[in-house]
Amino acid sequence: MDSVINLIYLAASVLFILGIRGLTHPRTAVRGNLLGASGMLLAVVATLLDREILGTGGEAYGLILGGVVLGAAIGATLALRIEMTAMPEMVALLNAFGGGASALVAGAVLVGATDPPAQTTVATVASGLIGSVTFWGSLVAFDKLRGLLLPDRPVLFPGQQMLNGLLAIAALGCGVMVVSEPGTIAFYAGLVGIASVLGILLTIPIGGADMPVAIALLNSYSGLAAASTGFVLNNNILIITGSLVGASGLILTRIMCKAMNRSLINVLVGAIAESGGSKSDADAIYAGRVKSTSAEEVAMLFDGARRAVIVPGYGLAVSQAQHQVRDLANLLESRGVEVEYAIHPVAGRMPGHMNVLLAEADVDYDKLKEMDAINPSFEQTDVSLVIGANDIVNPDARTDPESPIAGMPILNVDQSRTVVVIKRSLSPGFAGIPNPLFAADNTLMFFGDGKKAVLDLIAAVKDAE
Repeated sequence: MDSVINLIYLAASVLFILGIRGLTHPRTAVRGNLLGASGMLLAVVATLLDREILGTGGEAYGLILGGVVLGAAIGATLALRIEMTAMPEMVALLNAFGGGASALVAGAVLVGATDPPAQTTVATVASGLIGSVTFWGSLVAFDKLRGLLLPDRPVLFPGQQMLNGLLAIAALGCGVMVVSEPGTIAFYAGLVGIASVLGILLTIPIGGADMPVAIALLNSYSGLAAASTGFVLNNNILIITGSLVGASGLILTRIMCKAMNRSLINVLVGAIAESGGSKSDADAIYAGRVKSTSAEEVAMLFDGARRAVIVPGYGLAVSQAQHQVRDLANLLESRGVEVEYAIHPVAGRMPGHMNVLLAEADVDYDKLKEMDAINPSFEQTDVSLVIGANDIVNPDARTDPESPIAGMPILNVDQSRTVVVIKRSLSPGFAGIPNPLFAADNTLMFFGDGKKAVLDLIAAVKDAE
């Protein structure tokens, strides 16, 4: 039976790897998700075949079945009812569940163990520490994104980093005591408590601009906690799965940091607005220079355009305008305009947020162009339509070395012949700084809700026939 279980685990591991590979591109993402889910189904079945579970009788299976039914009901309800704008919060919440489960399972094993080996106690410490940090850190991220209790701006106070360091030392001290005296559960409880406070304090200084990086990092943490719990349980598939999630999360975190020109340490200890750069005066930038436009004027621009680029941002997600944007693009293409979508890696509030939104609207994957691929073509673009994006198109990142976002790679929409920005107001983005693009000579501001503005554009383009 052990050989059969390990063979099934091996097959599940292969499916996990193929699933992650599929998730690297929108075209194969659905297939990758199905492969990963199939691998998890195999892993669950194989685990239930384990002789230790088989020998417990029907009572254990009844509890397991109850947990499966309850978890499936909650998961299905959330998946069906969640709005695409709330997907980042959903990811943060799932990260929290993963970390919390790892810490609880490791603690349960420690309570029931008699003279556990060093591998088990060390792995238990790692699982409790990482899992607790992940659970509470992810809940803070969820709250910041949801706007329930904490603001999305950084929460800072004097001596914060020193306090974090002391808490980390105290948590490690409790971990040493757990290894030395595994029979005293109070040390593990202390470890979990201290790590929980540390998870909160590590996440509250992270502002909205850095939230995509934070979510990717917390996802990695949840994988590492699961891998540690795998060592606690001597479960190969949990070790493999956790390692895959942990490694892929770290890679994604690195990609996100590079896309924002941020170091990981910088993200963890402060906020983008606190990086020491001076903020420009919005009045000095905007006063008398912002040009408002209408749907009819923008339709005239499209009427003479050969190439247009649509730049989606968080405002598109908030207004749920992805289907209307697709309809506008189809309408322009029927009139001979070449239309592409410029996707910035950190647009929105989680990695791949814009890709997910546009995929939901059945936008052709080949039209979604990554930043490095589309930036050279902006000089040949007649109209760039920016919908709810701010910091990712702010030219200060490229031109002002003292800007808080200096060096952050951006979409070079300002090099287009004409830029049309759909936005409710001139309010700043997550970085909290004004955007000179809005006052540029080649920029027109179309103020209003994203969905309504795009619907007005569609009507105006049709009327311009």
